[in-house]
Amino acid sequence: MDFSVIKSNLIKKGYAVSVFETAESAAEYMAENIKNTTVGIGGSMTARQLGLYEKLSENNDVYWHWQLKEGQTSRQAYDGARNAAVYISSVNGIAETGEIINIDGSGNRVAETIYGHEKIYLVVGKNKIAPDFEKAMWRARNIASPKNAQRIGVATPCAAKGDKCYDCNSPGRICKAFLVFSYKPNMTNCEVILINEELGY
Repeated sequence: MDFSVIKSNLIKKGYAVSVFETAESAAEYMAENIKNTTVGIGGSMTARQLGLYEKLSENNDVYWHWQLKEGQTSRQAYDGARNAAVYISSVNGIAETGEIINIDGSGNRVAETIYGHEKIYLVVGKNKIAPDFEKAMWRARNIASPKNAQRIGVATPCAAKGDKCYDCNSPGRICKAFLVFSYKPNMTNCEVILINEELGY
């Protein structure tokens, strides 16, 4: 995939951008650049596929509510991630025009990518990329969200059918907080990692 257009537009919007052909090379780059610090990871299948918890734990103190340390509670993992120097997340949709979209049920991922960390990495497989904002939002709502709802096992129409967002009122709804980055926030040091593989949802 040619990342030149999206890379150029993201740079214009204030992001640092790195491009990798493989998940393995992206993970090695991050492991080389993240050392001797605290790291938080948001709920991300992409991060899991890159093996980031294992790789980064070799030289860092990593907090991830999907990978609890012995004796650690989920709340402690969330709090550790919130206070970490480095935060890692993926996205649910990203437009070639440079807009970035995330949808969250608890709000931890969307909150942590806005402000407060020394460095934020957004890891993005090529399947997350759409031509424009409208199509990126459609992807986030109708592809990523139903797949995540199925993974979690919530009782929602999108999880049952796996075909689209029903904008439901179900108690288990995971689409509760929508975040759109039009540009990089002023006080956020954020690097977008574009990977030429299909990763995550």
